[in-house]
Amino acid sequence: MQDIERARSWSDSLAALLHPRVVAMLFLGLSAGLPILLIFSSLGLWLREAGLDRSAVTMFSWAALGYSFKFVWAPLIDRLPLPVLTAIMGRRRAWILVSQALIIAAICWMALTDPASGGSSLTMMAMAAVMLGFSSATQDIVIDAYRIESADQDLQAMLSATYIAGYRIGMLIAGAGAIYLAEQFGSSAEVYDYAAWRQSYLWMAGAMLIGVAATLVIPEPERGKPDTHQHDTGHYLRFLALFALAVGGFILVFMLSADMVKGARAALTEALGNRALAGFLVELVRLAAGIAVAGVFAFAGVRGGLADRAMVVDAYVAPVKDFFERYGMGLAWLLLALIGLYRISDIVLGVISNVFYQDIGFTKTEIAATVKTFGLFMTIAGGFIGGILAVRYGVIRILFAGALLTVLTNLLFILLNEVGRDMTLLYLVISADNLTAGLASAAFVAFLSSLTNVSFTAVQYAIFSSLMTLIPKIIGGYSGTIVDSLGYSQFFLIAAMLGVPVLLLIVVAAKWLKLADGPESGRE
Repeated sequence: MQDIERARSWSDSLAALLHPRVVAMLFLGLSAGLPILLIFSSLGLWLREAGLDRSAVTMFSWAALGYSFKFVWAPLIDRLPLPVLTAIMGRRRAWILVSQALIIAAICWMALTDPASGGSSLTMMAMAAVMLGFSSATQDIVIDAYRIESADQDLQAMLSATYIAGYRIGMLIAGAGAIYLAEQFGSSAEVYDYAAWRQSYLWMAGAMLIGVAATLVIPEPERGKPDTHQHDTGHYLRFLALFALAVGGFILVFMLSADMVKGARAALTEALGNRALAGFLVELVRLAAGIAVAGVFAFAGVRGGLADRAMVVDAYVAPVKDFFERYGMGLAWLLLALIGLYRISDIVLGVISNVFYQDIGFTKTEIAATVKTFGLFMTIAGGFIGGILAVRYGVIRILFAGALLTVLTNLLFILLNEVGRDMTLLYLVISADNLTAGLASAAFVAFLSSLTNVSFTAVQYAIFSSLMTLIPKIIGGYSGTIVDSLGYSQFFLIAAMLGVPVLLLIVVAAKWLKLADGPESGRE
């Protein structure tokens, strides 16, 4: 992290934009950004038109919790070679290609499922959405590792900026593109047409071929940690079996606790007088129990000789141990708290934003044109501004500026809710919100990249990025329930205030890190 706060000239900062690896990240970012809105906002509008209520729609965002738990299988992706493909393409590119194939399959599955048809259709849609979240999170694991390993720390801020630009273009394709196509094919809030949404999602599956093409032409990164242990196919298969055993334990807890959870939720709701809080606490306990049982199963598997202990330790324990050894216990926990809370305001608000726009009177075409298309350019501009400023002035200062601006811009949504359908105000809100989001994201991704050790790139960054979205997504799943209970204005105020503690965390972290003097970096 020694370079994170070193100022550079404007010419050096701008020249970084033209580096070939910086340009390459634009296309990988597009591939990463395309799937996410097919789980969040676009799927939310589809389900809303299909007749689901707001609470059910926002709870579908939990299908993307794979992004928040990708650290669990990141070591698997980091260690397991893919037959034939790894030898031909390299370990990073091979896994990117396979995850892209799974993404395409999941999108097609969603396209071929009508959530309004009754029976098990909603369950099938949920399963397809979970598959999409899992495969997209897997792609993120490898792309993040590729980005960090493909260039030195000096370029990470600009790599982050072009990655975000590509990511937002992918979101435009899956957000504005999917919404626009669905409306053009004949579906609307008044008249639901499943065939329109089916065609729209099939087009989105086709758009993923852009990412496939990029994967086939980019070079494999030269940096990174080689597998220092020699393992045969049997070792890898046993390692995979251990992972499957742990996942099986996690799923078993959720299956066996279904009836118990219903009773506990009802009892706690009566005791607390708050259905949303009761549901959150019960599901949190259920999640903790599932993780604990998965851990017990994995421990038993290792003790029973199912997988090589040294391989498991190197994959799961060594990356965590390295992080705490480099930063010390106190600073390490402070950094993890900052990572877990930095994006809480914008993620919680973003889960229900499209539903909010539609509820106050904007049409899907207006949402697509203003929020998705115009907003995209504002986010890209913010990303490049954030990247250049981070190179010029240092990441931590831009990190703080982004957090402060996020709190302030979220308050603008209260004004929009009070005024109602006003296109001029909508453009103002979207400009401020998306410029801020781009600036903050570029600085934050560069900050996370600086915390990783290149010897454990995939696993450490997966832990950071998983933690980054875990708490916000859990809370975001209840955003519809909160709006139903308190209204939009109170919800937006709560979302903004959630970002205030982040400002204090950044100030304290900067002081501890002594970034101006530059502590020793753990990047080897």
